[in-house]
Amino acid sequence: MVITWGKEMAGSKQFDKIAWTITVLMLILTVLFMSSSAFGLEGMDRTMGYEHRLFDNAQVHTIDIIMNNWDEFIANAASEQYYTTTVVIDGEAYKNVGIRGKGNTSLSMVSSMNSDRYSFKVEFDHYDSSITYHGLDKLSLNNLIQDTTMMKDYLTYTLMNGFGVAAPLCSFVYITVNGEDWGLYLAVEGVEESFLERNYGSNYGDLYKPDSMSFGGGRGNGKDFNMDDFMNRAIMDENTGKPAQGITLPNMPDMGNFNPVKMPGMPQAGPGLANREHFFFGGNGASDVRLQYVDDNADSYLNIWNSAKTDITSADKRRLIESLKNLSNGEHIESVVDIDQVIRFFVVHNYVCNGDSYTGSMIHNYYLYEEDGRMAMIPWDYNLAFGTFQGGNAQSTINTPIDSPVSGGSSDDRPMWNWIVVNKEYTELYHQYFAEFLNRVDIDAIIENTHDLIKTYVEKDPTAFYSYEEFETGVDTLRRFCSLRSKSISMQLANGETVNNMGYVDGSGITLSDMGSMRMGGEFGRGSMPGDFGDEMPKTLDFSQIPGEFNGRFPDPLSTGTVATPPENESVTDSWGNGNRPPRDNMQMPGGDFNMNGMGNPASSRTNLIWLVVSVLILGVGLIIAKAYKH
Repeated sequence: MVITWGKEMAGSKQFDKIAWTITVLMLILTVLFMSSSAFGLEGMDRTMGYEHRLFDNAQVHTIDIIMNNWDEFIANAASEQYYTTTVVIDGEAYKNVGIRGKGNTSLSMVSSMNSDRYSFKVEFDHYDSSITYHGLDKLSLNNLIQDTTMMKDYLTYTLMNGFGVAAPLCSFVYITVNGEDWGLYLAVEGVEESFLERNYGSNYGDLYKPDSMSFGGGRGNGKDFNMDDFMNRAIMDENTGKPAQGITLPNMPDMGNFNPVKMPGMPQAGPGLANREHFFFGGNGASDVRLQYVDDNADSYLNIWNSAKTDITSADKRRLIESLKNLSNGEHIESVVDIDQVIRFFVVHNYVCNGDSYTGSMIHNYYLYEEDGRMAMIPWDYNLAFGTFQGGNAQSTINTPIDSPVSGGSSDDRPMWNWIVVNKEYTELYHQYFAEFLNRVDIDAIIENTHDLIKTYVEKDPTAFYSYEEFETGVDTLRRFCSLRSKSISMQLANGETVNNMGYVDGSGITLSDMGSMRMGGEFGRGSMPGDFGDEMPKTLDFSQIPGEFNGRFPDPLSTGTVATPPENESVTDSWGNGNRPPRDNMQMPGGDFNMNGMGNPASSRTNLIWLVVSVLILGVGLIIAKAYKH
């Protein structure tokens, strides 16, 4: 009896050891899985199914739109009304999908051109929430308006993604309608739920598209936009209706009490607009769109809240206001800004010289992402990049100082940019990132590969805005622009001179409008868009009196006839070929461990939750087994 008891005690102790061993192992596994990113383990849901399908840039994809009422849809495209359609993507059919016309000013522009080549938005889940394209819910099909190169948007998004910025994916698609050729478009990932989940996991933060111009902030905006009114506003003092200080207008009749700023459709004073300056020289965006702190009143930020792409609460508003306050004050930057992401964004953004943007006079065309009080910029709409927004002098555009890229105002009224240049440490980091960008990317190779990929489709495009000859000229101009831009920036970095650098590179042989512009061109007539200055500003404008940080945007023609050469240590080594992301795990930033692996794709909270649940279940099963054996 004693012997039996001793054996039972020994067995019990053995099973206790087994139970404790299993418990410890499960706890270790739980910690490991919850910290998977620290151990170099990738989240399960970082790769969406659509990434390597439609957005495989090794080919031009095909999309066939099948609609019996296509003519009716096109006739009503400007209304942005959704219609039911079937889309066939690379042979895969998706029925009961929503499609509408898309665009801001482009909607009215296409209508006025006697053209049917609208941009489209496809919502796979519009009528049935269960329908997606391999996880993709929204897709933009851009008509490549104002772009003879057909690749300004594509090139910018490719550079952004390649440099680790959370940016939309894109690819070229050739669209047919009911089997008939329609044209070459750019397919762009919608910056909505699927984008957020791909980049930030299922527990993503809040997304906004700030805009105070009554176009660009959301569906339905911009249909009443008028270029004449826009340019009148650009040069008028909003209080008096008279020309702004320092502006001389030739043969200008007495305006009397007429004020174009007060015209119907023009944004009026109100929350967020109290500090608005003159359009051209102080910018046209409201204070909240500039991401300036106004006060603690939520009503002062309506241009942000009204453009929210995610559901927001009062707590979300208070948190963002506090972040904007710290941003404007230059305090706790590391807590309110995703430093790595924002610097990377501005490196590429300032390289491509996009005036139709946050750093331009209109102050729009960006998304603001916020999570736990930290903000980041998400790029959008670069079809007027590379100096083609308001024309201007190629010389000054190519030599645009990388440390003062703001037009229509000064750096200090763009706080999301200003924190970089007011702090020496951040400025140096920005320069390091820029040097790395120039050394890693072979932009010429990307342009050449893209040209070879799409040229046959451009040539047969029946609805194209431009001729094939204009396309070839545009691509060649784009190639030369980028080459000179890279040389200018290399010299800025090498010489430590980023402001008074208009003579670094000679861009006099380049005509920016050859790449497309606001005034369009091609068969629709160059110079047809009123108010577009083209490549030269009116000679009656007195730039010496222009307030703010104008930085010689429109200098007198320079006498230099030589092209400066970059420093000998400048190298362009890596080619991204067809525009795919480079291997991020091999891209180390100078001056520290800035590993690009997973940049733009923060660790997924959902993945961690899944692993936690799995480990807890395993722990529970282990304890049950141990207990069963014990008894």
